[in-house]
Amino acid sequence: MTPSPKIERGAAAGSRAFIDLHCHTSASFDSLSDPAKVVRAAATRGITHLAITDHDRIDGALRARDAAPDGLTVIVGQEVRTKAGDLIAAFIERPIERGLSAADAIAAVREQGGLVGMPHPFDRLRSSLLRDALQESLLPLVDWIEVHNARLVGGGNERAALAAREAERPGVAVSDAHTILEVGVAYSVVQGDPSTPAGLLAALPPVDLISGRASYAVRIWTPLAKVVQRARGNGRSQPTVRA
Repeated sequence: MTPSPKIERGAAAGSRAFIDLHCHTSASFDSLSDPAKVVRAAATRGITHLAITDHDRIDGALRARDAAPDGLTVIVGQEVRTKAGDLIAAFIERPIERGLSAADAIAAVREQGGLVGMPHPFDRLRSSLLRDALQESLLPLVDWIEVHNARLVGGGNERAALAAREAERPGVAVSDAHTILEVGVAYSVVQGDPSTPAGLLAALPPVDLISGRASYAVRIWTPLAKVVQRARGNGRSQPTVRA
Protein backbone atom coordinates (compact mmCIF):
# COMPACT_ATOMS: atom_id res chain seq x y z
CA MET A 1 0.00 0.00 0.00
CA THR A 2 1.31 3.46 -0.88
CA PRO A 3 1.49 5.40 2.37
CA SER A 4 -0.09 8.84 2.62
CA PRO A 5 2.02 11.71 3.93
CA LYS A 6 1.76 12.50 7.61
CA ILE A 7 -0.87 15.17 8.12
CA GLU A 8 0.11 18.18 10.18
CA ARG A 9 -2.84 19.30 12.28
CA GLY A 10 -3.42 22.20 14.61
CA ALA A 11 -1.93 25.66 14.18
CA ALA A 12 0.44 24.58 11.41
CA ALA A 13 -2.49 23.41 9.36
CA GLY A 14 -4.36 26.73 9.73
CA SER A 15 -7.92 26.44 8.47
CA ARG A 16 -7.26 23.36 6.41
CA ALA A 17 -9.35 20.22 6.67
CA PHE A 18 -8.43 16.72 5.55
CA ILE A 19 -11.43 14.90 4.11
CA ASP A 20 -12.10 11.40 2.85
CA LEU A 21 -15.52 11.27 1.21
CA HIS A 22 -15.77 7.52 0.56
CA CYS A 23 -15.22 4.89 3.25
CA HIS A 24 -16.93 1.61 4.19
CA THR A 25 -17.61 -0.29 7.40
CA SER A 26 -18.95 -3.73 8.27
CA ALA A 27 -22.43 -2.45 7.44
CA SER A 28 -21.39 -2.95 3.80
CA PHE A 29 -21.72 -6.42 2.31
CA ASP A 30 -18.05 -6.35 1.27
CA SER A 31 -16.29 -5.01 4.39
CA LEU A 32 -15.56 -6.33 7.86
CA SER A 33 -14.33 -3.04 9.37
CA ASP A 34 -15.89 -2.21 12.72
CA PRO A 35 -17.21 1.39 12.60
CA ALA A 36 -15.55 2.33 15.90
CA LYS A 37 -12.17 1.06 14.66
CA VAL A 38 -12.60 2.90 11.37
CA VAL A 39 -13.06 6.27 13.07
CA ARG A 40 -10.19 5.65 15.47
CA ALA A 41 -7.93 4.85 12.52
CA ALA A 42 -9.06 7.95 10.65
CA ALA A 43 -8.42 10.21 13.63
CA THR A 44 -5.02 8.65 14.30
CA ARG A 45 -4.02 9.26 10.68
CA GLY A 46 -5.04 12.92 10.83
CA ILE A 47 -8.28 12.84 8.87
CA THR A 48 -10.62 15.57 10.14
CA HIS A 49 -13.77 14.73 8.13
CA LEU A 50 -14.77 11.22 7.11
CA ALA A 51 -17.82 10.26 5.07
CA ILE A 52 -19.02 6.74 5.89
CA THR A 53 -20.67 5.53 2.69
CA ASP A 54 -21.78 1.95 3.10
CA HIS A 55 -23.65 0.24 0.31
CA ASP A 56 -27.39 1.00 0.44
CA ARG A 57 -27.58 1.65 4.21
CA ILE A 58 -26.53 4.19 6.84
CA ASP A 59 -26.58 2.30 10.15
CA GLY A 60 -22.80 1.83 10.06
CA ALA A 61 -22.36 5.56 9.48
CA LEU A 62 -24.59 6.36 12.44
CA ARG A 63 -22.56 4.04 14.66
CA ALA A 64 -19.36 5.62 13.40
CA ARG A 65 -20.69 9.09 14.13
CA ASP A 66 -21.56 8.08 17.69
CA ALA A 67 -18.07 6.61 18.19
CA ALA A 68 -16.08 9.43 16.57
CA PRO A 69 -13.27 10.78 18.77
CA ASP A 70 -12.64 14.48 19.28
CA GLY A 71 -11.23 16.14 16.20
CA LEU A 72 -13.05 13.91 13.71
CA THR A 73 -16.35 14.81 12.06
CA VAL A 74 -18.22 11.86 10.59
CA ILE A 75 -20.45 12.67 7.63
CA VAL A 76 -23.35 10.24 7.34
CA GLY A 77 -23.48 9.01 3.78
CA GLN A 78 -24.31 6.08 1.53
CA GLU A 79 -23.09 4.51 -1.67
CA VAL A 80 -26.36 4.31 -3.57
CA ARG A 81 -26.91 1.72 -6.30
CA THR A 82 -29.06 3.29 -9.01
CA LYS A 83 -30.29 1.83 -12.26
CA ALA A 84 -27.45 3.63 -14.03
CA GLY A 85 -24.65 3.00 -11.54
CA ASP A 86 -23.38 4.08 -8.13
CA LEU A 87 -23.68 7.50 -6.51
CA ILE A 88 -22.37 8.88 -3.22
CA ALA A 89 -24.88 10.56 -0.91
CA ALA A 90 -23.52 12.72 1.92
CA PHE A 91 -25.18 14.55 4.81
CA ILE A 92 -28.26 12.34 4.92
CA GLU A 93 -30.26 11.00 7.86
CA ARG A 94 -32.35 8.39 6.05
CA PRO A 95 -31.16 5.76 3.57
CA ILE A 96 -31.83 6.31 -0.13
CA GLU A 97 -33.76 3.51 -1.84
CA ARG A 98 -31.74 1.20 -4.00
CA GLY A 99 -32.78 0.77 -7.65
CA LEU A 100 -34.04 4.29 -8.37
CA SER A 101 -33.06 6.07 -11.55
CA ALA A 102 -29.95 8.19 -11.04
CA ALA A 103 -31.96 11.39 -11.38
CA ASP A 104 -34.54 10.22 -8.83
CA ALA A 105 -31.81 9.14 -6.41
CA ILE A 106 -30.16 12.56 -6.69
CA ALA A 107 -33.51 14.21 -6.06
CA ALA A 108 -34.04 12.04 -2.97
CA VAL A 109 -30.66 13.14 -1.58
CA ARG A 110 -31.49 16.79 -2.28
CA GLU A 111 -34.79 16.41 -0.42
CA GLN A 112 -32.77 15.67 2.71
CA GLY A 113 -30.49 18.64 2.11
CA GLY A 114 -27.64 16.33 1.17
CA LEU A 115 -24.85 16.44 -1.38
CA VAL A 116 -24.07 14.03 -4.21
CA GLY A 117 -20.75 12.69 -5.47
CA MET A 118 -19.89 10.47 -8.42
CA PRO A 119 -17.67 7.53 -7.36
CA HIS A 120 -15.13 5.74 -9.60
CA PRO A 121 -17.00 6.87 -12.74
CA PHE A 122 -14.90 4.88 -15.22
CA ASP A 123 -14.18 1.75 -13.21
CA ARG A 124 -14.50 -1.26 -15.52
CA LEU A 125 -14.99 -3.67 -12.61
CA ARG A 126 -17.68 -1.86 -10.63
CA SER A 127 -21.02 -0.17 -11.21
CA SER A 128 -19.81 3.11 -12.64
CA LEU A 129 -21.93 5.82 -14.21
CA LEU A 130 -19.73 7.14 -16.99
CA ARG A 131 -19.04 3.84 -18.70
CA ASP A 132 -22.11 4.79 -20.73
CA ALA A 133 -21.77 8.05 -22.64
CA LEU A 134 -25.51 8.62 -22.18
CA GLN A 135 -24.90 9.16 -18.47
CA GLU A 136 -22.71 12.22 -19.07
CA SER A 137 -25.84 14.33 -18.69
CA LEU A 138 -25.65 13.56 -14.96
CA LEU A 139 -22.36 15.40 -14.51
CA PRO A 140 -23.92 18.84 -13.90
CA LEU A 141 -26.17 17.29 -11.23
CA VAL A 142 -23.39 16.14 -8.88
CA ASP A 143 -21.31 18.17 -6.44
CA TRP A 144 -18.00 16.40 -6.97
CA ILE A 145 -16.39 13.61 -8.96
CA GLU A 146 -13.85 11.13 -7.67
CA VAL A 147 -10.78 11.84 -9.78
CA HIS A 148 -8.61 9.60 -7.62
CA ASN A 149 -10.09 6.47 -6.11
CA ALA A 150 -7.38 4.51 -4.29
CA ARG A 151 -8.89 1.16 -5.31
CA LEU A 152 -9.29 1.88 -9.01
CA VAL A 153 -6.96 0.13 -11.43
CA GLY A 154 -6.34 1.06 -15.05
CA GLY A 155 -6.82 4.54 -16.49
CA GLY A 156 -10.17 5.30 -14.90
CA ASN A 157 -8.85 8.00 -12.56
CA GLU A 158 -7.25 9.88 -15.44
CA ARG A 159 -10.47 9.74 -17.45
CA ALA A 160 -12.43 10.93 -14.41
CA ALA A 161 -10.10 13.90 -13.97
CA LEU A 162 -10.62 14.87 -17.61
CA ALA A 163 -14.40 14.52 -17.28
CA ALA A 164 -14.39 16.68 -14.14
CA ARG A 165 -12.41 19.43 -15.87
CA GLU A 166 -14.64 19.39 -18.93
CA ALA A 167 -17.80 19.48 -16.80
CA GLU A 168 -16.30 22.06 -14.41
CA ARG A 169 -17.01 19.82 -11.42
CA PRO A 170 -14.68 19.65 -8.39
CA GLY A 171 -12.48 16.57 -8.27
CA VAL A 172 -11.68 14.77 -5.02
CA ALA A 173 -9.37 11.98 -3.87
CA VAL A 174 -10.84 9.19 -1.74
CA SER A 175 -9.67 5.99 -0.10
CA ASP A 176 -12.82 3.94 -0.81
CA ALA A 177 -11.53 2.00 2.19
CA HIS A 178 -12.99 -1.44 2.81
CA THR A 179 -10.36 -2.38 5.43
CA ILE A 180 -8.85 -0.53 8.39
CA LEU A 181 -5.47 -0.42 6.65
CA GLU A 182 -6.92 1.61 3.79
CA VAL A 183 -8.56 4.34 5.86
CA GLY A 184 -7.08 7.70 4.89
CA VAL A 185 -4.68 6.30 2.29
CA ALA A 186 -6.10 8.93 -0.10
CA TYR A 187 -7.89 12.15 0.80
CA SER A 188 -8.51 15.76 -0.18
CA VAL A 189 -7.15 18.86 1.52
CA VAL A 190 -9.53 21.82 1.61
CA GLN A 191 -9.61 25.30 3.09
CA GLY A 192 -12.45 26.04 5.49
CA ASP A 193 -14.86 23.91 7.50
CA PRO A 194 -16.57 21.16 5.47
CA SER A 195 -18.72 20.00 8.41
CA THR A 196 -21.99 21.01 6.75
CA PRO A 197 -23.30 20.77 3.17
CA ALA A 198 -22.82 24.51 2.67
CA GLY A 199 -19.39 24.37 4.25
CA LEU A 200 -18.24 21.52 2.05
CA LEU A 201 -19.51 23.18 -1.12
CA ALA A 202 -17.70 26.38 -0.14
CA ALA A 203 -14.49 24.42 0.52
CA LEU A 204 -14.45 22.70 -2.88
CA PRO A 205 -12.45 22.33 -5.03
CA PRO A 206 -9.64 20.94 -2.85
CA VAL A 207 -6.35 22.77 -2.61
CA ASP A 208 -4.52 19.45 -2.76
CA LEU A 209 -5.21 15.79 -3.54
CA ILE A 210 -3.28 13.12 -1.67
CA SER A 211 -3.36 10.16 -4.03
CA GLY A 212 -2.18 7.10 -2.13
CA ARG A 213 -3.20 3.65 -3.32
CA ALA A 214 -4.50 0.48 -1.78
CA SER A 215 -2.30 -2.56 -2.33
CA TYR A 216 -3.50 -5.58 -4.27
CA ALA A 217 -2.83 -7.69 -1.16
CA VAL A 218 -5.32 -5.66 0.89
CA ARG A 219 -7.96 -6.01 -1.82
CA ILE A 220 -7.87 -9.78 -1.43
CA TRP A 221 -9.88 -9.22 1.74
CA THR A 222 -12.86 -7.91 -0.23
CA PRO A 223 -14.01 -11.25 -1.74
CA LEU A 224 -13.33 -12.91 1.61
CA ALA A 225 -15.43 -10.26 3.35
CA LYS A 226 -18.29 -10.95 0.94
CA VAL A 227 -18.23 -14.64 1.84
CA VAL A 228 -18.20 -13.91 5.57
CA GLN A 229 -20.96 -11.33 5.29
CA ARG A 230 -23.11 -13.66 3.21
CA ALA A 231 -22.71 -16.33 5.88
CA ARG A 232 -23.81 -13.77 8.47
CA GLY A 233 -26.89 -12.94 6.42
CA ASN A 234 -25.51 -9.57 5.38
CA GLY A 235 -25.21 -10.15 1.64
CA ARG A 236 -25.95 -7.47 -0.91
CA SER A 237 -29.50 -6.18 -0.59
CA GLN A 238 -31.92 -6.53 -3.46
CA PRO A 239 -33.40 -3.49 -5.23
CA THR A 240 -36.31 -1.95 -3.37
CA VAL A 241 -37.72 -0.35 -6.51
CA ARG A 242 -39.09 -2.47 -9.32
CA ALA A 243 -37.68 -1.96 -12.78
